[in-house]
Amino acid sequence: MRQEENHTTESAHGPLTGMRVIELAHIMAGPVCGLMLADMGADVVKVEKIGTGDDSRRFLPPEIEGESAAFMMMNRNKRGIALDLKHEDGKAVLLDLLKNADVVIENYRHDTMSRLGLDYDTLSAINPGLIYCEISGFGRTGPYKERGGFDLIAQGMTGLMSVTGEGPNRAPVKIGPPVTDITAGILGAMGVSAAYSSKLKTGKGQRVDTSLFEAGITHTFWQSAIAFATGVAPKPMGSAHPINAPYQSIATKDGWVNVGAANQANWLNMLNVIKAKYLAEDKRFSDNQKRMANRAELISELEAVFVTRSTDEWVELLNDAGVPAGPLLDVLGMHQDPQAVSRHMIVDVEHPVAGTVKTLGTPVKFHGTPGGVRHAAPVMGQHSREVLQEQGYAEDAIQSLIDAGVLGESEQPLGSRRQLHGE
Repeated sequence: MRQEENHTTESAHGPLTGMRVIELAHIMAGPVCGLMLADMGADVVKVEKIGTGDDSRRFLPPEIEGESAAFMMMNRNKRGIALDLKHEDGKAVLLDLLKNADVVIENYRHDTMSRLGLDYDTLSAINPGLIYCEISGFGRTGPYKERGGFDLIAQGMTGLMSVTGEGPNRAPVKIGPPVTDITAGILGAMGVSAAYSSKLKTGKGQRVDTSLFEAGITHTFWQSAIAFATGVAPKPMGSAHPINAPYQSIATKDGWVNVGAANQANWLNMLNVIKAKYLAEDKRFSDNQKRMANRAELISELEAVFVTRSTDEWVELLNDAGVPAGPLLDVLGMHQDPQAVSRHMIVDVEHPVAGTVKTLGTPVKFHGTPGGVRHAAPVMGQHSREVLQEQGYAEDAIQSLIDAGVLGESEQPLGSRRQLHGE
């Protein structure tokens, strides 16, 4: 297997190899940031609350051998330790880890880190090169800085829900995936990577501050452009595009097909494929501006043609002619799609308790310094001893921390649950 194809082994290395990250984050936005950095080769050590861990460990069902599927998805490629940060010895261990870390990620409420004595000013005095990534609901400044943040709230306040749904004056619809959580994590990873580039040149760290609120706003480029230009807030349009037509789902004989015939060349090419050249002569549809103005009539005319064939037939015909088109897959269908498989976006990893589990792959491919999915998410406290040993702690000191309830480690031999099931 060529190195760039090795997406699931410990030997995979990415462009961020050598970066040391301490993740003090839970549930989604912060863990997405850590996941992205880990996929690109960073050594991400996830610090969890002793006893309970990341809240997503209790997002059940679904579960595999008692392990939360949600937690395993968000925390692959990371090592995990468990610490009691309310105990002075636990805080001392964390501060020790942060002394030679490149990055710390946190996504707590605005004053949590300050109350723990882990604010930026305190940590940067210990480690001037530390990159301090803060992901919150609304950012660390401004009138909403003290508010907690959730994806649903952010989607509502950033205009996303105002343009999502079948049409105006209908019940509000949230975008299905938690897009502001995920995007905030990606923005955090982008910011950390840029700050790391600066650190390599200057030796200095800095704060990186982003939020679910800003992540949601980032998704409104087209809609904000319309609102800035017209003074009118765009409304929901179902699957249609606010600027181009036809660019939406169209009914077929057995379902729906997405067609992207937005520019004039694709429009005329599509008409040739579907044998509806007469629509090119229709003055209502002669250019994009007129097609947008008469979109309802346009889609009615097109559906009269598209319902004569199946989705698969249209996808093949249109793509063969160079017209962008695709089926509407559910998530399981996407998992089985040959393009997703060939791009290593669906991969298997070995979890110490759950066994072989599937996870999503790395969305950015580096052909010179390939990253990838190296290992599954840690069980609670799986790497507590290992990480402290690397930090120079003696075995008796580690055991003393465990005996005092300050440091947590795996509660049972790894793999024992599967062994109990006869696997």
